[in-house]
Amino acid sequence: MKNEMPGNKLRTIKYPTWCPGCPDHMILESVERAIKELSREGYKKRDFAMSCGVGCHGKIFDYLNISGTYGLHGRAIPTGIGMKIGNPNLNVLVFAGDGDTYSEGMAHFIHACRFNPDLTLIVFDNQSFSLTTGQATPTSQQGFKTKAEPFGEFNTPLNPVHLALSANASFVARCNARDIEHTKEVIKNAVNHKGFSFVEVIQDCVIFNLDVNHGDKKMYKISDEGYELDRALRLSREFDYNDGNGRIPLGVFYKKHRPSLYEEWPQLKKLKKKGVSWKGLRK
Repeated sequence: MKNEMPGNKLRTIKYPTWCPGCPDHMILESVERAIKELSREGYKKRDFAMSCGVGCHGKIFDYLNISGTYGLHGRAIPTGIGMKIGNPNLNVLVFAGDGDTYSEGMAHFIHACRFNPDLTLIVFDNQSFSLTTGQATPTSQQGFKTKAEPFGEFNTPLNPVHLALSANASFVARCNARDIEHTKEVIKNAVNHKGFSFVEVIQDCVIFNLDVNHGDKKMYKISDEGYELDRALRLSREFDYNDGNGRIPLGVFYKKHRPSLYEEWPQLKKLKKKGVSWKGLRK
């Protein structure tokens, strides 16, 4: 049981141990504001739950006062899907990192885009395995030198936004961690979307991979008018995750309703209609 703040607070009494100045603090603030506003709009706090992977991002489990599970490295997505299968009435937030999602968890990420489970994946992307002292991840820029790769990263970085669109994700967005209000609005939009919502949050790392920090001058917000796939794919190619190459679009790239995993299963539709979990159905 977590140590909880009095009343209906969304923070626990655990003091954040992220590095001072780390944008993870700002992502936590954005998530908290989003849940508070959604609660005022009819969502119930008790119906939010989270699944976390392993990495700096995963510490949010200790600071955010909602139910959840601290999962294995790369396995936050299937854990979140399992939670929704157990109780489709939950609003599941999956927190993961770029190494967590795009390396160990890559197969889960691609198939979640295909299966369209009704949950929100929020990826903290600082382009390095920072918890384990800065190894390269699939989104690290070419030439990034680490203790594991002293000659620099040889491979071109992965473009997760383009990949998600290609894998048929029904909601794809990108945010800047330092823009707390914009990130909050995108998270709210993602939660309201009934299907798999992928939100990548670009952030600096104040200790490792300093070369990709301070990309704000290259960032700009895209309009919310129309979510055509061709437009989204074009926008996704503007930033290739290499330092200095291209502008960085922010906002919702694509949003389209299609039946979620839970709308396709009559057993889960029954649970949703009754507002209960499998345990509640047996009663």
